[in-house]
Amino acid sequence: MNKLFGALLLIPMLSFSQQKEMLKYFKSKDSLVGVKDQNGKIIVSAQFKIFSFLKDGEPIQGETIYFDGPKQDEVPEKNVWGYVYDRKGNFLYRPFAYDNGADYFSEGVRRFIKNGKVGFADRNGKVIIEAKHDFASPFHYGYAAYCDGCDWEKTEDEHKAIIGGTWGVMDFKGQIAQPLAKSANTVEVNGKYYPYPFSYTQKEKKVLQFFEKQNKKLSDIYYVNHYERLSEENKKLYFEIVERPKENFPFYQVNAYDYRKAEAGLPGLKFLVSENDGKVFALEFDDEKIPFETWLEEQRKQAVEFQKKHPDAPNKLNELQK
Repeated sequence: MNKLFGALLLIPMLSFSQQKEMLKYFKSKDSLVGVKDQNGKIIVSAQFKIFSFLKDGEPIQGETIYFDGPKQDEVPEKNVWGYVYDRKGNFLYRPFAYDNGADYFSEGVRRFIKNGKVGFADRNGKVIIEAKHDFASPFHYGYAAYCDGCDWEKTEDEHKAIIGGTWGVMDFKGQIAQPLAKSANTVEVNGKYYPYPFSYTQKEKKVLQFFEKQNKKLSDIYYVNHYERLSEENKKLYFEIVERPKENFPFYQVNAYDYRKAEAGLPGLKFLVSENDGKVFALEFDDEKIPFETWLEEQRKQAVEFQKKHPDAPNKLNELQK
């Protein structure tokens, strides 16, 4: 992980959630958790045993309601963690369990489980890809690997490994992608090569042009503490729009990728561009935004300080860059 793109302390951060009716978690006498609206009406009854620290009256953030735990006395279901409801109290899905919690969002979607199969839902809880595979990886650079007929096997370090089955790769529409011969326009996934998965309108190309103009600054800052010397070509970053404006989300999300392209978006190099006025924000913690210039100046300062403390670092930063 690149420490230079960590959390920025003492800088005001703005949630991108839109104004909506206030909903709050509440706890029953036996410590079960539910949700009420601002008038005290119960939206979801108190029936969940929550693992995360949660105060009575804590407000709901985001477009859906998430319960970080099971229902009382329920029979455990394989590979799931918690429940997701819409803000009207309708059940939506059960998230895929990942690293002792619910699956994270990657390129605008996250995995869920239904009838033992894996599908994908967006931030509004809408199912983007139906649950039909025994396993699927998160989306990275427009593709997700999946398998059918595979199973889980617990390893010595308490994590699970996937064994057996037939593997393939799906695109963002859930369609099976066919491998091609390697070329400059293909993307590597699990040792095979697939077509470049993105296409853009003229407006979207203009969004990406902003980041191309910043490419040198961002790549120099990012790689200043990289342990291996890289050529200028390999330091180049690639920017792709991984999420487009939708209800309750008036932004383009742009992720940066390294020269291998098939890797996940680099930590700390995720951005939001306002659909209406084109304002650019750095995205932190997946739900907070910082004005781009403020964020960039702080990152540049941190990079300069790192280089002063580590003069032998192989990838040099031009301190005069603004």
